[in-house]
Amino acid sequence: MREFIEIISKDNSIIKLISSLQSSARHRKQNGVFVLEGIRICSDAYENNIKFDKLIVTKTALEKYTEQIENFKSISDNCYILTDNLFKKISDTNTPQGVIAVAKFPEIEEKLSPDGRYIALERISDPSNLGAIARSAEALGISGIIASLDGCDPYSPKSLRSSMGTLLRMPVYITNDIMHFIKENSLRSFACVVDKNADSIAKSEFKNGDVLIIGNEANGLTEKVKTSADFLVTIPMNGKAESLNAAAAASIAMWEMMKV
Repeated sequence: MREFIEIISKDNSIIKLISSLQSSARHRKQNGVFVLEGIRICSDAYENNIKFDKLIVTKTALEKYTEQIENFKSISDNCYILTDNLFKKISDTNTPQGVIAVAKFPEIEEKLSPDGRYIALERISDPSNLGAIARSAEALGISGIIASLDGCDPYSPKSLRSSMGTLLRMPVYITNDIMHFIKENSLRSFACVVDKNADSIAKSEFKNGDVLIIGNEANGLTEKVKTSADFLVTIPMNGKAESLNAAAAASIAMWEMMKV
């Protein structure tokens, strides 16, 4: 069983690495890893067979969460221990639990299943919206999430916290061209728009191999997606509201796609 290596300096390279991974999607991509903080989300990763490159804990946490940390050690390449004060310098939460894992990106199938139903997110910019959409997707039985590269990072600390671990349990496909990816996987696409001339989503007939596409919070879907999609669908609205929050619209649309 590997032992913990003690870190005593704030200038240690591991401390600097964690800080950069917490704040930068570019660094996460370059290193092929992302940060998980807290017992619950690290446990979600452990239960979903996600491997840890590094495990960083405080002495206090080791005494408090002995069993869970022993589990995390078993899937970690390297283990480190440090003081509570030093841990606060790398924590992204207000009340740190003293447990951080540097996790390897989940392994997912390259091809989507023709028997699945998916949600695609183009340029979603708010990690809270991404997390909320992911939670609804999991609850409704969606097969996976397709996310555009120019949207927020699904593996940022805020996205992961907002999703309550869902983004570790569902397959997430990140692509720089959503429509190419959809067509390459032979999915039938439904672009959700605010347009009274589009088909009512309530009257659409969904089947396996379909994907709903939700656009950016402020600007909606790009013209490329709207002109390339197989169908344009809209959520009929009464009252004075002109549009719905992206997470609310996605949840309603997914419910329509998944209802029997």
